[in-house]
Amino acid sequence: MYRHAEHPERPEDPEQRSGGHDLRHHGDAEVRDGAAGLIDLAVNVRTGTPPSWLRERITASLGSLAAYPDGRAARAAVARRHGLPEDHVLLTAGAAEAFVLLARALPVRRPLVVHPQFTEPEAALRDAGHAVERLLLREEDGFRLDPKAVPDEADMVVIGNPTNPTSVLHTAEDIALLARPGRLLVVDEAFMDAVPGEREALAGRTDVPGLVVLRSLTKTWGLAGLRIGYVLAEPRTIAALERAQPLWPVSTPALVAAEACMGRAALAEAEAASLRIAADRAHLLAGLAEFEEVRAVEAAEGPFVLVRVRRAAQVRERLRLLGFAARRGDTFPGLDDEWLRLAVRDRVTTNRFLQALDQALTMVGH
Repeated sequence: MYRHAEHPERPEDPEQRSGGHDLRHHGDAEVRDGAAGLIDLAVNVRTGTPPSWLRERITASLGSLAAYPDGRAARAAVARRHGLPEDHVLLTAGAAEAFVLLARALPVRRPLVVHPQFTEPEAALRDAGHAVERLLLREEDGFRLDPKAVPDEADMVVIGNPTNPTSVLHTAEDIALLARPGRLLVVDEAFMDAVPGEREALAGRTDVPGLVVLRSLTKTWGLAGLRIGYVLAEPRTIAALERAQPLWPVSTPALVAAEACMGRAALAEAEAASLRIAADRAHLLAGLAEFEEVRAVEAAEGPFVLVRVRRAAQVRERLRLLGFAARRGDTFPGLDDEWLRLAVRDRVTTNRFLQALDQALTMVGH
C-alpha cells in the first residue's frame, strides 16, 4: 500500500542522492527565461495580488528603511491571529527559510518526508547532511495518509496540508495521530488559507506534542518576491530555530506586510478568496473530466490540481506553444513523467486553457 525508501548511501551527485528527482526544481522555473507572455499555471500564487491596500502599506514602509527591522509588532499580530503566546511564533523569510532552520538547528536523527509533496524540506535536510526516509503515498489510495504507515523510529515527520502537488487535504485527526514523544511533527500549511474555513488546520493547536506548523503569506497575498512566512511551535523549538537565524532575517517591508495580513479585514478577504478558488477549482475539474486522456486527483482542496496524462512532457511543451505554462510533475518523489500540476485560475482563463489543452492533446496524438 505504501513504500518506504531505505536510508540511502550519500553519493556525490545530488540528483542521484534524491532518487533521480530534481528537488530544487520549482514552478517559477516554468515561467523564466524567455517565457514572456505565457499564462502562468505553474506557480501557485493568487493572481491580482498583492491587493492595492497591501501595496500601499508596503510602500509606506520604505521611508523607514534606514532603521533596522523590528519584528515585535508583526510577531504579536501573528500570535493574536492564532491565539498563541508570542514565544510560540517565529517570523521567517518565507517557509523555505524555515525548512533550512529545521534541518540545521534541531537534533534530528531519522527524518521522514511524506511524498509527493513540496520538495524543499527534503532538499534542506539532505543539504544539512541527513539521510532522509520517504513515505510515498499512492494514486490508488487517493494520495491519502495512513498514519500507521509512518515508522515509530522517525523522529521528524514532514507533511504538507493541503499537500503540494496533490492538493489533497488530510484530516487534522490523521495528522495529529503522527505525534509521538520525542518526535517533531512538521506540518506545512502554506496553502491552508486557500481552504474555506481553514478546516483541518493545526495552526494554533497546543495539545499536539512536538507540533511545528509552517505558514506562508506569499501564496494568497502575492508576496513571493518579498519572502515572508512564520513558524508556530512550542517555545523551546522556536528558541532553537531563532538562534540559528542571522540577525534581522526579515526585512521591514515584509514585517509590515505580515502585520497587515493578520488584520480582521485581511482575514475576511482571504476567506472570500478561498471561496472563489473553490468555485473556480470545481469549474476546472469539470472541464478536465471531459477529456478521456486526462485523469485529475478529484479530492483537490488547494488552489491547484494534479493531473495524469500520457506523454505529459510533450503535452506541456505544446501548451507552452499555445501560451500556457504548466508545472511538470516528475520532479516530485512518488510521481513520474505522466503528471502535471495546474494552478486554479478564473473561469475565463480556465476556458481558454481547456481549449488549448484540447489542441495540445491533438498535436501530441492522443
